[in-house]
Amino acid sequence: MKILKLYLLALGLSLTTACQSNSNKKIAPTEKEGVSELTRLTPQDLDTYETAYFASGCFWCVEAIFESVKGVKEVVSGYSGGTEKNPTYEQVGGGMTSHAEAVKIYYDPKVISFTALVQVFFGSHDPTTLNRQGPDKGPQYRSIAFYKNDKEKQVIDGYIQALKDQNVYDGAPITTEVVEFTKFYDAEDYHQDYERKHPNNPYITNVSVPRLNRFKQNFKAYLKEDVH
Repeated sequence: MKILKLYLLALGLSLTTACQSNSNKKIAPTEKEGVSELTRLTPQDLDTYETAYFASGCFWCVEAIFESVKGVKEVVSGYSGGTEKNPTYEQVGGGMTSHAEAVKIYYDPKVISFTALVQVFFGSHDPTTLNRQGPDKGPQYRSIAFYKNDKEKQVIDGYIQALKDQNVYDGAPITTEVVEFTKFYDAEDYHQDYERKHPNNPYITNVSVPRLNRFKQNFKAYLKEDVH
């Protein structure tokens, strides 16, 4: 019911379009896994695109979701929301920093608006679970919507108010932090495009893929043609 409410709300407002379970264990890859490298775009290739930043649990999951959205050119997994410089995965994942796992999204505003990206953000995770998303627990997995200017903040605040007005979460409080963006640190190379590189990883099959498929099923209008 929450997903249906979110989808209907999205259609109404759209402008443009340390895991605890053993079977779902989120483990950093080893060299023995035989990672197939994918060509990534350079910052110069992305100069003409706008950027947006969100955190909503494991960045492997979030990256894959936004990569499926039309108008999105590239998504980078990383760390944001904290004060420590140059954090590592071991530090962030171990809860030793104030950062959260986050993503940087390069998008074409002529195809997809920031408002629509906010709808994707809320429509692809549960913003009522404090410091948790699925099996991942800790403040490093908290929900954060970052804004770079007053206009983006107004969009985020307005959408949160709309969710409350429509009682999408049946009275449960929305715990998403609305934070001014300051700094994003790219995650280590082996985290980028992780879902595509490691389709047989237990965490990917048990957590990431089901989460992506739920989003795809309920937000078909937002998807790129090749991922329907």
